[in-house]
Amino acid sequence: MNNVENKKVLIIGGTSGFGLESCKTLLSKGANVIITGRDKDKLENVVKELKTINKNIEGKVLDASKEENIKSFFEEIENFDYMISMAGGFMGGGFLDTSYETIKNAIDEKLFANLKIARYASNKINDNGSLVFTAGSGGRADNASGAIIGNESISTMVRGLAVELSKRKIRVNAVAPTWTKTPLWRNMNKDEVKGIEEYFSNTIPLGRTATIEEVSSAYIFLIENSFINGQTLKIDGGLTLL
Repeated sequence: MNNVENKKVLIIGGTSGFGLESCKTLLSKGANVIITGRDKDKLENVVKELKTINKNIEGKVLDASKEENIKSFFEEIENFDYMISMAGGFMGGGFLDTSYETIKNAIDEKLFANLKIARYASNKINDNGSLVFTAGSGGRADNASGAIIGNESISTMVRGLAVELSKRKIRVNAVAPTWTKTPLWRNMNKDEVKGIEEYFSNTIPLGRTATIEEVSSAYIFLIENSFINGQTLKIDGGLTLL
């Protein structure tokens, strides 16, 4: 098992949800963490809060939707040992009732943003390191078309990268959570969020949705376990078994 104490960890998208919770855990274990966010003010406030856990936290602004931003970001930072990427969005709608651009953007935000991150990160990650990406589970192609393609593509990308980077003993994995109540849904109507949560709670075999802590622990596990490689870990309460 890898000890993250004094190791440098980069979290792409660490100002809320799974990224923020993972950051808190890593800081409590003694890691040195860099988190990124799009909103400078929010990022500064989050870093200030996190410094109460461990002062070895740094925040950097990054809009991962643009390659030039990703390129310059990785050129400027120092080498690191582990990386977690939360990059990617969400969408609803099938292949026929959703615009081409919406589907394409969902795939771009999930697969191609993370592919760009992976290509630049591979030049800055130390040997024996670990890259952990975010996929997803539990949706259907007829009502979440672009998102499903993106999630399945992440799993394919992870398998390929795991082989390509194995010469340097760098492991590559992904976490695939199903719907979880996080700040991602903060702009959605509260009744609508409650309805979605009730639907998944009634559908998931365990009879509830996951907590942010349960999902974020999977990212930590994939960093610390030094013999998992090329896998996509589904955190869905058994939903994909149905």
